[in-house]
Amino acid sequence: MKLLTSFSRRPLAALALALLLGLMSCEKQLDIQPQQSVDAATALDSPEKVESAVIGAYARLDLPQLYGTNLLLLPDLLAADGYVNWQGTFQSYREVARRTMTSINTEADRTWNQAYQTINLVNLVLDAAPVVTNKDLRDQLTGEVRLIRGMLYFELVRLYAQQYQAGGANTQPGVPLALTANKTEAQAAVRLSRASVADVYKQILDDLNAANALLPESNGVRLDAFDAQAMLARVYLQQGNYAQALAFANGVIQDGTATLNPSVLSAFTNRGSREVLFEIQQNDQNNAGDSNDGLATFYSSNANGFGGRGDVQVLTAFAGQYGTTDQRGAQPGAAIGNALIYTGDGRRSGRLRSYKWNTSGQNIPIIRLAEMYLIRAEANVRLASSVGVTPLADINRLRTRAQATPLAAVTLADVLKERELELAFEGFRIHDLRRTGRPTGSFAFNDPKLLLPIPQYEINLGNALPQNPGY
Repeated sequence: MKLLTSFSRRPLAALALALLLGLMSCEKQLDIQPQQSVDAATALDSPEKVESAVIGAYARLDLPQLYGTNLLLLPDLLAADGYVNWQGTFQSYREVARRTMTSINTEADRTWNQAYQTINLVNLVLDAAPVVTNKDLRDQLTGEVRLIRGMLYFELVRLYAQQYQAGGANTQPGVPLALTANKTEAQAAVRLSRASVADVYKQILDDLNAANALLPESNGVRLDAFDAQAMLARVYLQQGNYAQALAFANGVIQDGTATLNPSVLSAFTNRGSREVLFEIQQNDQNNAGDSNDGLATFYSSNANGFGGRGDVQVLTAFAGQYGTTDQRGAQPGAAIGNALIYTGDGRRSGRLRSYKWNTSGQNIPIIRLAEMYLIRAEANVRLASSVGVTPLADINRLRTRAQATPLAAVTLADVLKERELELAFEGFRIHDLRRTGRPTGSFAFNDPKLLLPIPQYEINLGNALPQNPGY
């Protein structure tokens, strides 16, 4: 029997729960053996198989088409102006950086395809959850995959649809909402159109709130309730719901177990950093990096380290916004590894690079506590409040640990600038520009060229999917 995703142009024989379940490093990090291949009719007929499939969903997050590369790289390339320069040979990424994509752009295709395959795996788990008779375990597994689904729909709607407008109807086309599992070819043949942006965000919040209610506060390296709360803070900020963003960010800071590292460098140089709420588990043998994929593959240019292709150059105009003592920037005379921006000495040497992605075996932070401080500071400024602490105190806490000069006062512009400096190269840039109505270069925040195209093969399937304008 074949299992297909709703949105794949290629039937994947025996996809079922295989879905590359054991492809990445989660099997070692999470100490559970993912299933490799099962028949659809008997795929998830035991608690052990359900849990194995959940680990498979984690493993898929590490794919280079998802958090292993594209979900962090593409948002920064879409806002490359005055920020980064794509120097590599891959045309698909060059098109994104130049905003010259067509409807057959490979990265738009790969990200869409793998996100929906992972969503289908989540839906399969949710269908099979009743076989897990232990309620605590069933709640945990359900919460984990609902959080994964909510995260992926949040990434999809921000990359392929226009920005959510606070107070608006938000009827603009979002992305298809696939909420039931495809187990047969007949089910896969059902074509879904694009749900509205409003409906997609409603589903995201439903998934994240459910995860928050179901997950424990501590869950090892796996997703927990505080991760759900941090994602809720992120989503509400994107929507312009500052009161809710503030409440959830403040809760994570005050009640969660994560704490800021003394050094800004260590979140990207130490696995299991106490500042990181959730990260993609990698090691030197199992990771998203190879000669053609991976954040370190594209960002790094280090002759004495991982090496890398040196495809992504940090522009001097952006690096110059850091102070000369700020470890997040390029400190004059600093050895590689002593600041988060450095001059590459490997391939395409002599240009500035980001040290955040310097080795393929390093874990990939997806949620850092520093982001929660920035959300709390921004929401407090916008609401003229001081929940937790003052916005100035939050901003200076981050600046002080980075050895940057503290500010004497803080405005909204200061907070947004600090967010750019702290979260640089982590996949936030285009999303922040669009939610705040700011342009990137000559492109207005709502320019359709800042959206990825719906893959042409989906249009050709007759899915009733309206294409984004300009494609």
